[in-house]
Amino acid sequence: MSPTHRGRFVAYHRVSTVRQGESGLGLEAQRQAILTYLNGGAWELVGEFVEVESGKNSDRKQLAAALEDCRKHKAKLVIAKLDRLSRNLAFIATLMESGVEFVAVDNPHANKLTVHILAAVAQHEREMISERTKAALQAAKARGKVLGNPRLREAAVTGVAALKAKADRFAANVLPVIREIQASGIKSANAIAGRLNERGVKTARGGKWTHVQVGKALARA
Repeated sequence: MSPTHRGRFVAYHRVSTVRQGESGLGLEAQRQAILTYLNGGAWELVGEFVEVESGKNSDRKQLAAALEDCRKHKAKLVIAKLDRLSRNLAFIATLMESGVEFVAVDNPHANKLTVHILAAVAQHEREMISERTKAALQAAKARGKVLGNPRLREAAVTGVAALKAKADRFAANVLPVIREIQASGIKSANAIAGRLNERGVKTARGGKWTHVQVGKALARA
């Protein structure tokens, strides 16, 4: 039987990428885990905060706001998993000393000592993986191995050259129109952009002209 929860709670969710944040990938699972944990009892979810940030970054504006909300409403912070907070031991220690109670749904019975140990282990694992990766790369480089995919580098260079050529062609095509506008006595880039937009001429990306695009087109020409 699930325990009965009472009081106020503030939920904190974190996803690592903007794509995850926009798609809800991972976010919905965190919400569901928290709601399942709180199910039953006289509880109230007074706030919900979503952070799109890497676990390595300790600068969490939404987490700071969530903690402030906890203090304001005398609520407990609730998260789906401990690693949603951070794998940085110093960050976890600071959070524990903030005066705000928090519970991780994946380990709800953990006390402060347990949380501290789990964070220390997670940070150690992360550091070891990083060290092993660096050592492997250095060993490969010492053997004379060229790191990275040369075909990818070649493709990147070719792609940049193709984009530059395309931009040059577009500038050459639009230059006669710009010269015609200039010949009518209009000289400022802002005014030229306005005339181009009035004529329905689109930029290379199909958008509206500004003085910046006009300047770039003239520079390329």
